[in-house]
Amino acid sequence: MAMNFEQARLNMVESQVRPWEVLDGRVLDVISRVHREDFVAPAHRQLAFADLCLPLGHGEVMMKPVLEARVLQALQLQPTDRVLEIGTGSGFLTACLAGLSAHVTSVDIHADFTAAATRRLQDAGFTNTNLVTGEAVNAWQPDGLFDAVVVTGAVFEVPSRWLSWLKPGGRMLVVHGLSPVQRASLMTIEGSGQCREESLFETDLPYLAHAEPPQRFVL
Repeated sequence: MAMNFEQARLNMVESQVRPWEVLDGRVLDVISRVHREDFVAPAHRQLAFADLCLPLGHGEVMMKPVLEARVLQALQLQPTDRVLEIGTGSGFLTACLAGLSAHVTSVDIHADFTAAATRRLQDAGFTNTNLVTGEAVNAWQPDGLFDAVVVTGAVFEVPSRWLSWLKPGGRMLVVHGLSPVQRASLMTIEGSGQCREESLFETDLPYLAHAEPPQRFVL
């Protein structure tokens, strides 16, 4: 029997997303409009709306729908915002960010992720995205500042260079700490140039390349 994707999408919103206190109407609208099933591998299409992290390759995963929704809600994106996404992955969150903001730049270390996500975004009709391949932890540098930065993989420590990419008043959503108890935080650059951190919730994600905890040597 063919899967009813529209019913599955509605069930995802009503049984997973809303119960986790995601009530922002714009966020609920965008995750309902973007066809998540078109951003997963064909082998996982039937699992597109499951409460699971789906494998993408290279040891990376697509975040659970509830986590994606919480991230979008926490950022409080405005239609005029310029957004940077570190870790393109499947491109689904990129699409949702693009639906809530003026423009999204998304960088991923894996060229095959960048290429596949570019095709998916084009097929879905998004024209306000720019996808690039680069290593964002230590090397890649953007050519401007952003209103919001979202990091889709975990880091052991937040690179200070990322905070310098934010405009005054800009905010960054990042998952950091030591697995399996990592913390999702919203970091906001205040008028004084200081960074205010708000802890949102606990989760556990694979680390971005070059952002893992230091190796521990055991004798």
